[in-house]
Amino acid sequence: MGFEYFFGSLNYNVMKTAINLCCGLFILTVFCLACNSNTSKSAETSKNSNGSLDNASTSGLPLDKIKLPPGFVISVYADDLPNARSLELSSNGTLFVGTRDAGNVYAAKDENSDFHTDKKWTIASGLDQPNGVALQDGDLYVAEISKISKFSNIESSLDNPVKEVFYDDYPTKSHHGWKYIAFGPDGHLYVPVGAPCNICKSEDEIFASITRINMNTKTREIVQRGIRNTVGFTWHPVTNELWFSENGGDNMGDDIPACELNYAPKEGMHFGFPFCHQGDIVDNQFGKEGDCAKYTAPAQKLGPHVAPLGIEFYTGNMFPATYKNQLFIAEHGSWNRTTPIGYRIMLVKLDGNKTVSYEPFAEGWLQGGKSWGRPVDIELLPDGSMLVSDDQAGVVYRISYKG
Repeated sequence: MGFEYFFGSLNYNVMKTAINLCCGLFILTVFCLACNSNTSKSAETSKNSNGSLDNASTSGLPLDKIKLPPGFVISVYADDLPNARSLELSSNGTLFVGTRDAGNVYAAKDENSDFHTDKKWTIASGLDQPNGVALQDGDLYVAEISKISKFSNIESSLDNPVKEVFYDDYPTKSHHGWKYIAFGPDGHLYVPVGAPCNICKSEDEIFASITRINMNTKTREIVQRGIRNTVGFTWHPVTNELWFSENGGDNMGDDIPACELNYAPKEGMHFGFPFCHQGDIVDNQFGKEGDCAKYTAPAQKLGPHVAPLGIEFYTGNMFPATYKNQLFIAEHGSWNRTTPIGYRIMLVKLDGNKTVSYEPFAEGWLQGGKSWGRPVDIELLPDGSMLVSDDQAGVVYRISYKG
């Protein structure tokens, strides 16, 4: 009897150990399967409409809502950039980003070449709407309301930048006072001055213009007039002729006036403001001073109140050849239209200096009448992909073509 009891006890202990081991293995297997399931689900939900992975899962932004032509994909190139607006990319790959309300200027860099910036600097803060940024000879220029600031040898001093005033003789009025700036083919700095009102006629001719600062003498001159407010301009890559966006007047109705894309093949032109809107609507108050035939009509009427900002000719080699030297416009979106409009990237196709079409390229930042993002500026990376800033989401996107 003792013999049988001993072996019975032994069998019971062995069985108990075996059962515990099996239960542990079962729980571990279930846990691993759950992990694999969740990983697969995350990868699936981070695919965009074209089936390619993007940064939607890491950025928290619904990039799957963005509609692009077949073969194009969008991802987040730089994040954590509150109020990101104007862009300027150095030849060394440092991206400079201006802001408006935030008062900051950022620098960001993709140091490991994975198309997502991994290092960021706030090189200035507390500035007066530092929207515009531009580079020349290694120096960064930043446009505030009434002045242009300069950061010398900026890429060698990102950790300890030194700011100095380069030019400080612009008006202090903040209405349309934020500025986009760029260096022209002549090497001089172009600076717009918006109208200090919705629609008015100013006694000071500096308002509603595009000016130019001679970098050698620091003298300023007006090169274009009659422009209510431009926050984006560029030069054609072949002809070097100026093209710029213009924001139309408010409080004239939901459907008028159209915002404008303008073409300036020579200096000294007048684009109508405040006497004529969209090239064919005489202003009720100021139109008596001259009919629309006296002024330059827009090259392309854009949507009403779409707020076109940054514009960029496509000069890269990644996109299909049909995009070469065609014009992209970032439409920031309406702010007081009954039915919102804009919040998209538009493509204007050209035949020479004539526009032949105006159509959406990227849209979806507006959903159900509410926006989750607002495009501001456009820049190209050396590989031919496109960067787009978004001051609502505080990010910079990358749009690439996979074919």
